Amino acid sequence: MLTIGFFQSVQAKGQAPQGHYSAPAMRGTRRGRFGLKLDRFSVDIVPNTQMHAQKPRSPMKLQQRLRWTLVAHGLLLSAAALLATAAAGADINTSASSSPKLVGDLVREALGTNIKPRKKLNLVVAGTTVSAVESLPVANPSGAPLNPQASRAYAKARAAALAAHAEKPLAPENMQANEAPVPWSYSGEGGPQNWGKLRPEFSLCALGKRQSPINIQEGATLLGPAEPVQFNYTPSNAVVVNNGRTIQVDVDGNNTIGVRGARYQLLEFHFHAPSEEQINFRRAAMVAHLVHRNEQGQLAVVAVLLETGDANPLIDKVWTYMPLDANDQVRMPADLLNMNELLPGDQRYYQFMGSLTTPPCTEGVLWMVMMSPVQISRAQYNLFTQLYPANARPVQAVNARPVRQAQ
Repeated sequence: MLTIGFFQSVQAKGQAPQGHYSAPAMRGTRRGRFGLKLDRFSVDIVPNTQMHAQKPRSPMKLQQRLRWTLVAHGLLLSAAALLATAAAGADINTSASSSPKLVGDLVREALGTNIKPRKKLNLVVAGTTVSAVESLPVANPSGAPLNPQASRAYAKARAAALAAHAEKPLAPENMQANEAPVPWSYSGEGGPQNWGKLRPEFSLCALGKRQSPINIQEGATLLGPAEPVQFNYTPSNAVVVNNGRTIQVDVDGNNTIGVRGARYQLLEFHFHAPSEEQINFRRAAMVAHLVHRNEQGQLAVVAVLLETGDANPLIDKVWTYMPLDANDQVRMPADLLNMNELLPGDQRYYQFMGSLTTPPCTEGVLWMVMMSPVQISRAQYNLFTQLYPANARPVQAVNARPVRQAQ
């Protein structure tokens, strides 16, 4: 169904809205210029204000062939329709190529003096409004009331010119073919507030109920004994990657942790500034996320909070081979990486179930946040934050998740 309506404001100063005019149009099947099958046309002439239940007076069927060139939902539509009006005026006769403004003037004239002659007339097609005044000007410089019969010659003369424009569907000016999707980031249009809208596979970023990071309130944690994390880290090979969002170290070696009766292999670790996790509403200067996976594909992340103080030997090695350009990588010398240099002496932790902190925000991730931070030097901190000063996702709702505080 294609519904075409004219809407005109008739709110005069000190007056109420001036009536409601409508009538059914031609029924049946017609085909527009481009073969678009149209099952029903209807044209309403109504005030652009609250409508009143007033029946039209002396309805007359006024046949008119309209050809409007419209861009609606990316399609160019052309239609022939029957108009009906409540005014007892002369027939409206225009060609198929008459401009919207010309037809608007004729409709106003047919409706009589209750309709202001210079009010803007809008054409509404399936909810999309196209202003009649956006068409080409009508040759009526005198401003005198238009004679419907005299308009035929002008309309016919313009038919060829308008048909040339109608041959090519027009795309909206702000649309580009094969426009690339917005990449996710930590600010702007691709920022965390929009992650769930960027792609369907990112929907959990907005809809998930167990998202990370979170604020850990010590007074709300479950206190009690918990198994220690069994760290089994050995000197390994590694590649330092600048992925455009953080510095990531891909680890190649036998590095595992044991927890909850399973072994998890270290895949990579990366950094955020400031820390994504909060402890009692406070963030650390930075955090390192050590990402592990077991044989069943389940993920476990160890979060090591970093505060400024003394230099850290592992950070010094990683920063030495840090690529400065995005999407670049540098291989570290063999067996140079020793993850034990990044672990705190006190290995008690907070434990909860959460998600990845970057898209696609996959849930079901076991999180262990080390309670004791590790120190890095101010120079080490500055070197990272000069590249990535703010790459932390905001904290997410806890949603009544239990958080264990291992003793």
